[in-house]
Amino acid sequence: MKGKPSVSGATDTKPKVVELLAPAGTPEALDAAVAEGADAVYLGLKSFNARMRSANFAYSQFEGALRTLHRSGRKVYVTVNTVFEQREADRVYQLLKYLAAVGPDGIIVQDFGILMMAREFKQLKIHASTQMNIASARGVNALSKNGVSRVVLARELSLEEIKNIRQKTNVELEVFVHGALCASASGLCLFSSYLGGKSANRGLCTQACRRLYNTEENSPLKSGYFFSPCDLSLINFIPELADAGVQALKIEGRMKSAEYVGTVVSAYRTVIDSLPGGADVRRHALEYAQQILRNDFARPKTEYFFKTAPDTVFRPEQDGGTGISLGTIIKVKGSRGLIRDQRFAHDYTGTGIKLSAGDSLRFHKADDSQRLAHKLRFAESSGRDGYLISIPDGFGIGDSVYLIQTKAMTKRYPPLIPKDLSPFKRQPGRDKAPNPAVVVDGQPDHVKRPAKNAQMLKEGIFVQVASIDDLFVVQSQRPAGVILPINRKNIRSLLGENPLPFKPGEMILTLDPWFEEADEDFLAELPGQLKDQGYCSYILNNPGHFSLFRDIKQSTLLIAGPWLYTFNSWAASFIASQGTGAFVSPLENNRQNLEKTMPGSIRRQVFVTLYAWPPLFRIKTQNRLYGFKHFYDSRGEPFSIVDGDGSGAGKVNGASYASGSGFVSGASVVVPDTPFCITDKKPFLMEAGFRRFILDFSGGTFNGSFPLKKKLYKEVIKAAEEGLVLPGISRFNWKNGFYSPKDEGPAKKS
Repeated sequence: MKGKPSVSGATDTKPKVVELLAPAGTPEALDAAVAEGADAVYLGLKSFNARMRSANFAYSQFEGALRTLHRSGRKVYVTVNTVFEQREADRVYQLLKYLAAVGPDGIIVQDFGILMMAREFKQLKIHASTQMNIASARGVNALSKNGVSRVVLARELSLEEIKNIRQKTNVELEVFVHGALCASASGLCLFSSYLGGKSANRGLCTQACRRLYNTEENSPLKSGYFFSPCDLSLINFIPELADAGVQALKIEGRMKSAEYVGTVVSAYRTVIDSLPGGADVRRHALEYAQQILRNDFARPKTEYFFKTAPDTVFRPEQDGGTGISLGTIIKVKGSRGLIRDQRFAHDYTGTGIKLSAGDSLRFHKADDSQRLAHKLRFAESSGRDGYLISIPDGFGIGDSVYLIQTKAMTKRYPPLIPKDLSPFKRQPGRDKAPNPAVVVDGQPDHVKRPAKNAQMLKEGIFVQVASIDDLFVVQSQRPAGVILPINRKNIRSLLGENPLPFKPGEMILTLDPWFEEADEDFLAELPGQLKDQGYCSYILNNPGHFSLFRDIKQSTLLIAGPWLYTFNSWAASFIASQGTGAFVSPLENNRQNLEKTMPGSIRRQVFVTLYAWPPLFRIKTQNRLYGFKHFYDSRGEPFSIVDGDGSGAGKVNGASYASGSGFVSGASVVVPDTPFCITDKKPFLMEAGFRRFILDFSGGTFNGSFPLKKKLYKEVIKAAEEGLVLPGISRFNWKNGFYSPKDEGPAKKS
């Protein structure tokens, strides 16, 4: 490998300043990030951050690091990027007050309740997490109006979409450029939570996307890691992102080692430093950076929606862990195993891979039942392409082996956290969180419902379906109202001349939580067109949706959808301040938290879902994900993939739209075959004051691909009306709530 290129030959043109932002999941990773050239780091404390399984920082460590980095001109952002429940409001308030006193350069938030609470502390700069699912200029500007100074954009955007957003907003933009990807669109994954309450929205994701799955359908692919994406790498697009006006380039990896962080930061620092130079300088820097990244020991790379077709992001043959594949164990003798792989013999990283005692390997059982990191105690070359190595107990022939770190690459960086932490004694106090600034008690005064829309506020059961065709099934036993997703096919019918089984005043239209810049042209004029036809009730699921109704807000009922995550009264109050008059409780919610969040008369304005197939993954893709629909996990639990029905293309009011041009077009949704159901809890909810309920037969899809069966509909609505329990159902988190580790509780002194 050639030496690091210099930046001599720089042009006179001053480049746009771009911040290199690195992860610091541990003090060692912090040291590596700064030593290799990060301009800023982001880290989490011991609670309310999206990487609760990383080591994170004690309060004294954080304050010591903050002082050191500020003295060197670097910035520190603190992640407070999970949702919180009503019972935790005091702890969140105490944490924010502590942070306001200590003075980080910004906090990264997901929960609208934290956003609203943080505005109580004027010295806190607020950054919107990628978990807020912001993929449009409307979304960015909506947050800007509410005190957000920087937005971390959703990962699922193209370079052109980012450029378009930049042109329509003055807010600072931050973009992920390297690291692990999620199978689901940013902030819209329920899979881990469904499997045991370990919610990604609570920082406890168990990476269901990285698991082994099987299918028995007629498909060439019978088994694999169907939803395990490659890692993102946008090293080739740094000049374009800088020229586009992106303020910060972010590296993912708070769960990664210090060596990984140092390697990746070094590569991106090299490219950023070359930006003032000419073409040759930039080219040599990029080549050098690419060589560095060969040693990040992570997954195969993708440029995601910047260049690569979306359906190449997943590699089912590659298990979900990180590291360079070294093949499988082919022979075992005692505590040693023989592995063979061509990488030992051929030129792979310049000299071929050589193993030695002290290297770190990951062992992965063939049935995906166990993954274990192991530091080699013994390593001896065996033939031209083999190695005899120490293996951990329980692993044997057929199990896979991955190289995740070499002893030779291990670096020791100067520690940044002072040894003496005695001067840093501050910690969160015991303050009580004040009541929300906007009290959610009754419909906001500015929402005036027209008489033709009054029927929508009837008490009772509302049925959500996927398509216009399903409305004809539902009319056989009419509910209080129906809920229909906005997509091109449905809109053509709503604006058409053919009669429908339900009047506009009996219908609520719901918007897809994934709202990207490509949707703008279609959605911008739609509310006015629908209003002219009498449609005046909408469920909104993204911050960008609110401004769509700015001109008709006085005559429209806006309902906060489940994807706005009103898990606490602060979040509900924030959403109410945007003009909503009702709420749909999040699917992850539990009864105890629902009742604490929505007290008294406000419960009449809350829709509680009694039946649904929760959308576990919402995957942005423009084609069918695979050639099969049904699959199951290692425990035999069945799931289904619901692909778009291809109905997105066509004309609406004379305007043409292609099927793959954004807007509810190419989403594939993964749902469990076992539905969530609490129909038998309806009498208790009625007694508690809740009056509106949802039976959701849409499968969480917005593409019309989840047809409703008449027999099922009659069974479920009967159970809901009579408060009966249905067989073969899941309670999701309704009874037990979010998973809480035993050691989770009030913050302890550091």
